[in-house]
Amino acid sequence: MNWRHFIPFFDTTAMDWAVTPRLLRWLTFVWLFVGLAVMFSASYPVGDAIGDGLYYFKRQLIAIALGMILFNVLIHAPLRYIQGVSSLGFISLLGGIFLTTVIGREVNGGQRWFEVGPFLIQPSELIKPFLVLQSARIFGQWERLTWRVRLTWIGLFGLMLIGILLQPNLSTTALCGMALWLVALAAGLPYLYLGGTAVGGLFLATLSISIREYQRRRVMSFLNPWSDPLQDGYQLIQSLLAIGSGGFAGTGFGLSQQKLFYLPIQYTDFIFAVFAEEFGLIGCFAFMVMLIAYATLALIVAKQARNAIHRLVAIGVMVIMVGQSLLNIGVATGALPTTGLPLPLFSYGGSSMISSLVCAALLIRVARESSEASVSPISENPKVVSFAEARTRRMKPRPSR
Repeated sequence: MNWRHFIPFFDTTAMDWAVTPRLLRWLTFVWLFVGLAVMFSASYPVGDAIGDGLYYFKRQLIAIALGMILFNVLIHAPLRYIQGVSSLGFISLLGGIFLTTVIGREVNGGQRWFEVGPFLIQPSELIKPFLVLQSARIFGQWERLTWRVRLTWIGLFGLMLIGILLQPNLSTTALCGMALWLVALAAGLPYLYLGGTAVGGLFLATLSISIREYQRRRVMSFLNPWSDPLQDGYQLIQSLLAIGSGGFAGTGFGLSQQKLFYLPIQYTDFIFAVFAEEFGLIGCFAFMVMLIAYATLALIVAKQARNAIHRLVAIGVMVIMVGQSLLNIGVATGALPTTGLPLPLFSYGGSSMISSLVCAALLIRVARESSEASVSPISENPKVVSFAEARTRRMKPRPSR
C-alpha cells in the first residue's frame, strides 16, 4: 500500500476511479467541510466560556485526522479482507457496550462512554460500521447458513440492541434496529421473520418508554412543547425559534443568536438548528439535496454491486448516513420526539465522526469494486467469472481436431 493512502486528501489515485466512487468521495468531503464549519460556529461560544473558543474545534480536527486515515486505508483495502475482521470488531465493541453500563462515564443521564485521558469513546457509535458489515454478511448468505449460525448472530444482534437500550440510548437502539431490519428486508428474508422482529422492536421501545419517566416526558413534550416551555419543552422550543429565525437566507455564518446559551447542546444533537438559523431555507434545501444525491448514489452502487453482500453493505451505509441525518433533522424540527442522535459529519464527537467516515469509506469501496475492473476481484472463488466473461469464452471458436 502506498504511503499516500494514509494521508488525508492527498490520494492521487482517485483520478483513475470510475465516476460513482469519485462523486461519493467528493460529496463526503463537501459534507465533512460544511459540517466542520458549522460545528466551529456552534461550539465557539461554549468553548469561549471555558477559556478557549477553539477547544471543541481542535478536538474535532483530531477525530477527523484519525477518521480520514482509516477512510483512505479502507477505500484501498479489498472488501473481503475488511469483512474478515468484521465479526471480531463487532463482538469486541459489543463487549464494550455492556462494559459501559458498569464502568462507563455518565453524561447527561446516559452511561455510554469510556474516558480515555482527555477523550471519550462511545462503543455504540463505533459499532455501526461493523453492524453494517456483519448484518450484510449474515443476511446476504442466509440460505447457505445453518440454523445454529443464524440463531447465534440473531442473538448477538439482539444483545447489541439490549445493551444500547440499557445505557440508556433509545435513539441509537432504534437506528441500529431499523438498519438491521432494512438490510434483512433488502436481503429478501421471509416476511414472517421481518414481521416478528418488527413487533418485538416496537414492544421493546414501548417497554422502555413506559418504565423510564424521562423518555415518557420527552414524548409528551414533543406532542406539545409549549405545555412546559421552561422544562421538558424548552429544548425543542429553542430549536424551533432558531430554525424560524433563519428565514429564507439565514442570519449569516457565525451570527446565530440561539447558540448564545439559549439552545442547549447546540454543537451536538441540535446542531442542525444552528445551521438552519445561519443559512436559512436556502441552506437547508441545499443540504437536503445533498442527502438525496448521496442516497441516490448509494442506491446506484447497490444496483451495480456484483454480489448480495456488497449490495447490502451499500444499503446499510445509506440507512446509517442518510437515515440518521433525517432522524436528527426530524428531532430538531419537532417532527420526531427529542432524542440524542448526532448529525453525521456535523455534530461534535470523535466516535461519531470516525464511525461516519468509516461508513462512507465502505460505500466508496463497494462502488470501486462494483464499477472498476482494476481493483481486486470480488469473489474469493477463482472459478467464478462474470457473465460477460463467460459469454466471451463461449463465443471463442473451438480448435479443430
